[in-house]
Amino acid sequence: MKLIWPSLECLPGYVDALRRGCSSNNMRGKAEADEELQKIATDSLAFVISLVDPDAKGGPVTLPDGSQVPKLPGYRRWIWDGEFCGSIGFRWQIGTEALPDYCLRHIGYAVVPWKQRKGYATEALRQLLQEAKARGLQYIEITTEPENIASQHVFEKNGGVLIERFTKSLQYGETAGLRYRIALI
Repeated sequence: MKLIWPSLECLPGYVDALRRGCSSNNMRGKAEADEELQKIATDSLAFVISLVDPDAKGGPVTLPDGSQVPKLPGYRRWIWDGEFCGSIGFRWQIGTEALPDYCLRHIGYAVVPWKQRKGYATEALRQLLQEAKARGLQYIEITTEPENIASQHVFEKNGGVLIERFTKSLQYGETAGLRYRIALI
């Protein structure tokens, strides 16, 4: 398993996953998948390019409640084992580990159901942590729901420490969350 940059060559696997009900955005799910399929149908090259935006030149980001906020610098990588397995995204603010209130975490990931339980999420996070460290971050924060034991194990296997139980903002449905921190130094 390796992380690859999104490409037109590998896009069909991503499209297949979207059509099968998968989404890189666990919080927006089908709505996000449908929007991405429309963008791909309109201009697949522009879509692929939009997934790598370290200068935050892209348009606003839509939150689960439908509100829009400024895009942060970031990018998405695809999890690949010869075929599409999932995606992992990384976002940050230049010069600080802090994130704006509307952004719950530095890293988010999703593995397609037919590739789960193979250690891909753990390995993808491990690889991406090296990239976060190379950007000068001292730590990253990552969140999940209390019932998502699998993600908690992924975080802990990568050195994650639970730092708080919290209630997500109204934009995210005011549901319970767990915030982990992973030191990069």
